[in-house]
Amino acid sequence: MTFRKSIVLAYITLAWVPAAAEEPSGALSIIWENDIFYNSDRDYTNGAEITYVTPPSGNNATIVALARALPFFADKGDVRTSYSLGQDIFTPEHTTLAVPLATERPYAGYTYISLGLMQANQDRLDQLELQLGVVGPMALAKETQFWVHSIIDDDKPKGWHYQLHNEPAVTLTYERSLKIIPPQSILGVVLDIEPHLGGAVGTVYDYANAGAMVRLGFNLPDDFGPLRMQPSLPGSSYFEPQAGFSAYAFAGVDGRIMARNIFLDGNTWRDSPSVDKDLFVGDLTLGAAVTFSSLRIAFTHVFRTREYKTQKSSDQFGAVSLSVRI
Repeated sequence: MTFRKSIVLAYITLAWVPAAAEEPSGALSIIWENDIFYNSDRDYTNGAEITYVTPPSGNNATIVALARALPFFADKGDVRTSYSLGQDIFTPEHTTLAVPLATERPYAGYTYISLGLMQANQDRLDQLELQLGVVGPMALAKETQFWVHSIIDDDKPKGWHYQLHNEPAVTLTYERSLKIIPPQSILGVVLDIEPHLGGAVGTVYDYANAGAMVRLGFNLPDDFGPLRMQPSLPGSSYFEPQAGFSAYAFAGVDGRIMARNIFLDGNTWRDSPSVDKDLFVGDLTLGAAVTFSSLRIAFTHVFRTREYKTQKSSDQFGAVSLSVRI
């Protein structure tokens, strides 16, 4: 083999060797949750959110010092800031009725912006998020649902006149995720286990939650699972790939003690439609995610227990998320 050929072969070989760890990046994520995946159109029927999370280098010293000072954050790790815009839509089961049944959950929409602070190291992720938004007609949930139904040529729900009234909304959410079993190889695949705990306080939700997730695959990215809309299993809006391609399946549970849910309890300061909620709500989550260098795609199937006393059956819906490192 000539010297020139040796140089060419070495160059090609090095091109296929995974590069050294890159500087942690930011990410832009889009999430869509809907029960259309399972031929349903009731209860939590649609959610959409766009989120940007900064790279650790994108925070100034004041933000980092704030994260370090929080008593429930770790004293070390990468600090990131997130910004989100989202909307949730809730409807009763019988949307063809002009006057909704009193035994079914009320129509409701919620549109919000949020500011989040997170800190992560190899075995722990702390996330604090403040949501500010509006519940009621100003959330434009009716208009969003009518627009989507016109696209898919579906009937428009008839009872939106009875939705919850306009009300400003604020919610503070905290989640801690731990890797009690960090990624390790078992029979040729990589597994990790991530329990979590957290809670929320505010005018939209008051709850405490706990659960765990198991991931199984290869080349698991450095993250805590795909992003989801709250309340749910916590995920991470960022991811750091370990190789050019990875894939994993995941399964998780999350249990919540619900002290308040405005979408069931009704408006805070005035009379509105409402139903008697269940104190305990649980989610069983199954899904899969793949990453292609700077892209992560995930699908999640959620089974949710009954949320209120007169609900006829449990719910299920799907969630699709797309994250791009930038």
